[in-house]
Amino acid sequence: MKLSRIGRFAALAAVGTLALTACGTDDATGQGTGTAGGGDSVTGTVSGVGASSQQAAMTAWQTGFQEVNSGASVQYSPDGSGAGREAFLAGGADFAGSDAHLDDDETESSREVCGPDGAINIPAYVSPIAVAFNLPGVEHVNMDGPTIAKVFKGEITRWNDPAIAAENEGVELPDTAITVVHRSDDSGTTENFTEYLAAASDGAWGQEPDGNWPGGYSAEANKGTSGVVSTTAETEGAITYADDSAVGDLGTVNVQSGEQYVEVSQEAAAAALESAQRVEGRGEHDMSLELNRTPDDGSYPIVLVSYHVVCSQYQDQEVADRVKAFEGYVVSEDGQQTASDAAGSAPLSEGIRQDAQRAVDSITAGG
Repeated sequence: MKLSRIGRFAALAAVGTLALTACGTDDATGQGTGTAGGGDSVTGTVSGVGASSQQAAMTAWQTGFQEVNSGASVQYSPDGSGAGREAFLAGGADFAGSDAHLDDDETESSREVCGPDGAINIPAYVSPIAVAFNLPGVEHVNMDGPTIAKVFKGEITRWNDPAIAAENEGVELPDTAITVVHRSDDSGTTENFTEYLAAASDGAWGQEPDGNWPGGYSAEANKGTSGVVSTTAETEGAITYADDSAVGDLGTVNVQSGEQYVEVSQEAAAAALESAQRVEGRGEHDMSLELNRTPDDGSYPIVLVSYHVVCSQYQDQEVADRVKAFEGYVVSEDGQQTASDAAGSAPLSEGIRQDAQRAVDSITAGG
């Protein structure tokens, strides 16, 4: 099952806390094209904390960035989206990697460290969230939103339950107990997944979206993307949700989209972004997105948009220059393709990528 993903998972699991060496783009101030070409370099360290889903992409960005630049470093600690936003808002990191954009309260808080215009959310990494399972001999099963919700809520407890069997005619499903595995930490992946469950389950989920898994449901828990994937891989009958780039050789659910069941893929995730809408009431360069969780066009509905949360204004010019240089590479064509090749993410479309570059270019420094 999906043996081609083993290499990506092995790389992801080995990363741990990243210490990434990198430096500036062809324009150290970030006012240029945002490519990784030659030119002036920046010096010093850019610090980031955040989503573990970005680990493999971060490694790829490090390598591509470092090939043509030297003299600066990027340190990224993959402690989870919630930890990343908390560290950033406390002034403990230059940027946060987050699988959910800042909410309204966090946006207001960001004015304390980022000046009157606060922080901006820039899409950096787009990937489907796979509903992944460990069921020997079964590579895919079909499930609609209500069935997925009832499985993760603990109302469907065995793999040959009639609700699953009805969507998988001809598939031999074993009488194996289902073990639900969820994130133990505050996670943007959890928030994205529960957004889908709330929108697509016809009321079966019965919970508001949240970055923390709801209490009261019997399930196993582990920290981080690699943690839930590891627990699932070790537990026959287990099911979890995780960034698709990390699920290795686990089976995956084909999720209902309109009248069809869609296999998790880069292309189907990219298609979902085309119908996303900007969150209202945010600044000109903030790119917080609202996704359509119940599409009828065959796009994959459980999509993770992972952001880099940066200040619109940094107090120190050198910090601003370093952040702009790094983020300019991340959102460049080369940076997006490098991450896609390494992590299986969906590159930003050209229109979104250009908006992201304009957002990077808008970063300033001042008192």
